[in-house]
Amino acid sequence: MFSGKTVVIGITGGIAAYKMPNLVSMLVKQNANVRVIMTEAAEKIVSPIPMESLSKNKCLIDTFDRNFTMETEHIAVADAADVLLIAPATANTIAKLACGIADNMLTTTALACKCTKMIAPAMNTAMYENPVTQDNLMKLKKYGWEIIDPVGGRLACGAVGLGKMVEPQTLFEYIERALSIKRDLSGKNVIVTAGPTREALDPVRYITNHSSGKMGYAIAKRAALRGANVTLVSGPVSIEPPLGVEVVDIISAEDMYNAVVSRFDRADIVIKAAAVADYRPAVRAEDKIKKSDGDMKIELERTKDIIATLGSMKRENQFLCGFSMETRDMVENSKKKLVKKNLDMIAANNVKVKGAGFAGDTNILTVITKDGVRELPLLSKEEAADVLLDMIAEKMGL
Repeated sequence: MFSGKTVVIGITGGIAAYKMPNLVSMLVKQNANVRVIMTEAAEKIVSPIPMESLSKNKCLIDTFDRNFTMETEHIAVADAADVLLIAPATANTIAKLACGIADNMLTTTALACKCTKMIAPAMNTAMYENPVTQDNLMKLKKYGWEIIDPVGGRLACGAVGLGKMVEPQTLFEYIERALSIKRDLSGKNVIVTAGPTREALDPVRYITNHSSGKMGYAIAKRAALRGANVTLVSGPVSIEPPLGVEVVDIISAEDMYNAVVSRFDRADIVIKAAAVADYRPAVRAEDKIKKSDGDMKIELERTKDIIATLGSMKRENQFLCGFSMETRDMVENSKKKLVKKNLDMIAANNVKVKGAGFAGDTNILTVITKDGVRELPLLSKEEAADVLLDMIAEKMGL
């Protein structure tokens, strides 16, 4: 996605400028060509040297630097840019951009850019909430800029409130979304389930599994990048939700059943990557069960079969993909599940195979449809998600 792309990073004189080498490093690791432009105020906070060392490009500061070639540098950078991000963006720079003032290398380049333009405000809460700043941000939005809203927290001035720039990882995700080329799922409503469920035994204990949710979150992220409207129904996990995805948090299998079934009618594609409990305690104690000298037996009852319910409800224009995690007879068991539950596709894996188990960043999927079986190699979960989405898009004729 980043190879051959030029990302222009504009840095102004906000204290959050010290975080920007991290973003430059992240982009370079993805093979992006990164051009950094700093204002003179930004140079007081962070040296251009790490920017140049990481990007392998000269950091641009002075519009009239005589070391430039005869080519007009700000125009050349603007023409090459695939995306421009200004972060942190001070109130002063925001005001200049909103009024079309081009009095330094950054504002001059920004005015010449025809690419996707994004800006991440960062300043004192009172400055951010000032009606003048808000009007200027509304102007930029009207002119096509994407505003990456600041978050609340402790600011450099010691105040607590809105005005803190989002972290570099979030900025990276905005750039990633802007550079996403394949938009084959544009306009499609996609439901993805992820993570484990927890079935309560008493107020303290529960039955669950080892699912981390990484596979489902990877699918949700890649589907959103490809233009889909994604709803992620997630069990309890320790993962930040993907950018631009609606997250519905659930706890139990019953919660997940209600969340998915109630939304199914509006879905074009459902991908059930969650590890849902097949059984739950038949009785949930109101108070903590105290230990005794003897053994304890827990009576279990079946949970509702979510994917079988969806299969029985599925319309001709809906696509239903399940996941099958096995420890033996993987393909045979998954083929039976495909037919029995009226699915269009199953992504199967064997947790005993190295690289395909819980919690890791890789997976080895075997994708099964009525037309055949395709074995995928060891891939990162995001790579596996993209292959899976490619196959679904092909099946749907997208």
